[in-house]
Amino acid sequence: MPTVFCPLPTANYICSMSIVKNLQESTIQSLSALYNQSFTEKDFQINQTKPEFEGDYTLVMFSLVKSLKLPPETIGNQLGEHLIKHYPHLFSAYNIIKGFLNLTVIDAYWHDFLNENHNNTGYGKKGMNGKKVMVEYASPNTNKPLHLGHLRNIFLGWSVAEILKANGYEVIKSCIINDRGIHICKSMIAWQLFAQGSTPDSTGIKGDHFVGDYYVKFNDVYKAQVANLITAGKTKDDAEKEAPIMKATQQMLLDWEDGKPEVMALWNTMNSWVYAGFDVTYNSIGADFDKTYYESNTYLLGKDIVQQGMDKNVFFKKDDGSIWIDLTAEGYDEKIVQRRDGTSVYITQDIGLALQKYEQFKIEQSIYVIGNEQNYHMKVLQLICQKLGMPNADNIFHLSYGMVELTSGKMKSREGTVVDADDMVNEMLATSQQHTEELGKVKDFTETELKLLYHTIGLGAMKFYLLRVDPKKTMVFNPAESIDFHGFTGPFVQYTYARIKSILRKQLTNDSMTNNTMTDALLKSEKEIMVMAEQYPAIIEQASAELNPSVIANYIFHLAKSFNSFYAELSIANAETESKKQLRLNLSRLTANIIKSGMQLLGIAVPERM
Repeated sequence: MPTVFCPLPTANYICSMSIVKNLQESTIQSLSALYNQSFTEKDFQINQTKPEFEGDYTLVMFSLVKSLKLPPETIGNQLGEHLIKHYPHLFSAYNIIKGFLNLTVIDAYWHDFLNENHNNTGYGKKGMNGKKVMVEYASPNTNKPLHLGHLRNIFLGWSVAEILKANGYEVIKSCIINDRGIHICKSMIAWQLFAQGSTPDSTGIKGDHFVGDYYVKFNDVYKAQVANLITAGKTKDDAEKEAPIMKATQQMLLDWEDGKPEVMALWNTMNSWVYAGFDVTYNSIGADFDKTYYESNTYLLGKDIVQQGMDKNVFFKKDDGSIWIDLTAEGYDEKIVQRRDGTSVYITQDIGLALQKYEQFKIEQSIYVIGNEQNYHMKVLQLICQKLGMPNADNIFHLSYGMVELTSGKMKSREGTVVDADDMVNEMLATSQQHTEELGKVKDFTETELKLLYHTIGLGAMKFYLLRVDPKKTMVFNPAESIDFHGFTGPFVQYTYARIKSILRKQLTNDSMTNNTMTDALLKSEKEIMVMAEQYPAIIEQASAELNPSVIANYIFHLAKSFNSFYAELSIANAETESKKQLRLNLSRLTANIIKSGMQLLGIAVPERM
């Protein structure tokens, strides 16, 4: 993905491409004129001016000291004078704080910006760039329901896809379902042994939960059988191999691979239960996919590629007939790509699927949203694809993210201690209802409106909390903290949006939605909102380049926070003049549009009232 100039993705160091681009170009031209040398944007740094200083953007002079052999204050004064004199359409004042040149952008620039964009609901988004990207996320197993870890994966993948769309890419959202293997057979054998023919319909249990219960049941029985065998004198290794339920499961896997009709029928039936359950969850959390792959259809894909690799001497065969690749020169080790019995391994399947994705969609980039425990696997996948000379091999990208934990610690599927996604969603909706009722501002809502509001706030709180953290970081999810209406949360942003919409409903009529014609000096809090608002296109570009929704979440939160400060300080209804009132209304509308747009990129709805 393209790299965007931006020194630091924090509230005070976010770059605005339009004004910063102007500032870059004018600075380069001024430096060249002053010192008769060539310069580029890499020769200096641009930050947003810190709140305690006068100015809008700051040029850092220290990197110029060595080449110009002048003190930073001297460079700053000479450059500031030149910029004010030769670019009066951009800058009105400057000041020097040690080696930092703080520049003030003229008010007319901000007035023009507001007039052009205050009613533009598509502000910040780019037109199509002709490039196609696939984002793969979710990747569930059909032996258990989705859990909290899946939620971070799904929210991250979905949001990244939407951010890329906003930056001009055509995006295919894809999912690979792991619907075969020994883990699937564990649920199947446990159902055969203990279900007595029960089904999701007969028990009233959601399909993925129903099948997942038998996965946990398998593990409980297996551990008991292993313990009994150890008590009877077996070693731990022998006991684990000889436990009757494990041997039955291994035989079922062989029967599946042989296509035994009754095993295939059970496999199809139990998978259909799980898919129905997944669909309910996906619908509830607002997740969708354009293309779904199934491991049962892809696990044979890499066989032909293995032979091609042998022909190219990329792979080699060991004495037992297994086929490997030697990656020791790249700092890894030898990796098996085909077992001695001719069956493929996971990496082989992934190689085949990577090629299939490219051949089907001709994608420029294939992004895999997968946890950081698979970092090694993904590096090896790309290395092998590159050695094979596969098209698009260089554009395989692993969006590695950290695990999500609860305050109670890590989760384990086999022990049934995983936090179920549906349970978490229901908990968030209940907490949303409780907090909303405590505020006491929804007494005129209908039952349907209340239900939608609770879902909007509860789900928004969870998504925002999981997405506000840099994907690379492991995080702890705190449900109670996530729904605080006064913290760094989704509900705080949603409440700000609803507040702005209430202001606009009270103050606006159709004939009052006009451009601001005022030319008076902007107040500090008015300009602060405009400066932040102008940064939104660059924020989308930065989030796209970094594949990082937390850039959006942090920006939207600080924008909402700044608007609340602005509204607490300045009256809209009783503004000093009618033009001031119109300016603040337009500023409010622009802020609302950006909040709604940014939250949509995170998959979060914003209520018109709350």
